[in-house]
Amino acid sequence: MKRIAVFDAKKYDEASFKPYLDKYTFTYFKDRLSNHTVALAKDFDAVMCFVNDELNDEVLTKLNEYGIHGVFLRCAGYNNVDLASAYKNKIHVARVPAYSPYAIAEHAFALLLSLNRHIHKAYIRSRDFNFNLEGLSGFDLHEKTIGVVGTGKIGRVFIDIAKGFGMHVICYDPYPIKDSGYEYVPLEEMYARSDIISLHCPLTDANRHMINEDAINQMKKGVVIINTSRGGLIDSKALLEGLKEKKIGAVGLDVYEEEANLFYKDNSLKIVNDDTLSLLLQLPNVIITSHQAYLTNEALSNIAETTVKNLDEYFSGAFINNELCYHCEKSKDPQACYRAKTKRCF
Repeated sequence: MKRIAVFDAKKYDEASFKPYLDKYTFTYFKDRLSNHTVALAKDFDAVMCFVNDELNDEVLTKLNEYGIHGVFLRCAGYNNVDLASAYKNKIHVARVPAYSPYAIAEHAFALLLSLNRHIHKAYIRSRDFNFNLEGLSGFDLHEKTIGVVGTGKIGRVFIDIAKGFGMHVICYDPYPIKDSGYEYVPLEEMYARSDIISLHCPLTDANRHMINEDAINQMKKGVVIINTSRGGLIDSKALLEGLKEKKIGAVGLDVYEEEANLFYKDNSLKIVNDDTLSLLLQLPNVIITSHQAYLTNEALSNIAETTVKNLDEYFSGAFINNELCYHCEKSKDPQACYRAKTKRCF
């Protein structure tokens, strides 16, 4: 039976993969995969990773030395993977492209609703028998303009929810969907028109820190910003300044650009040496959740099912449908290679 090393594993991961113990032997490591922990993977047949594991050249080269040529992501995003190194080291990398767009879109809206109606503050007050309503005023979402960055599966579900609230939706996507009926606008126009901006796009070199000081200066005073995608889309220091200057009205984050050594851990007894995060957490108009938007029973089940399917295809020698290809990534048409090839890249 093939042995799989599962990094950055939690109890809910173990539960979701339990139905597949007749197919594979899973060994769970709480540690993230990194230069310091890659030795744990020795003698395994493949590794499974998550969003904050470090799949850089050094790690991938080590995996190659260990004879491991299969890396399986339990997530859709892959900005943490050096695909050029994976190709060089002849390592197949597969992901879970979709597990529950509803989970993430619904969490994004939960952040928006909680911020707007001050649910987090009202909860704390009522626990202390303080039923004063001063300072808890929000605004109607109906007829407000919401800008949606990214119209993939998650973005489209989020748009449906927004339309259910009677909101005006404008969209930005470098690859707009033809005949979708969406109103696509340039990014600068989105910044200028939106009462709320929600990010639903992958992190790339091109859009890193797309929300920066210049972008914030173009936005409406009091804009609400929601990010359930990747922390690197936002310049956190510029975000903090925008909040302090009251240019930004509220922020809901499920991701943070320096989350790797913080999220998914109990840091309550530690001194966290991140002044920006510490200041953000102190602000009454900021809610930060720890990359939990995906965390529903349905999503966990779908992640396990798709990951095991990826493992099955890899070990059987079949075409790996969810494989990430370095050459496709560099192509102007990311799908061209997949349509053309009839076998694996190597």
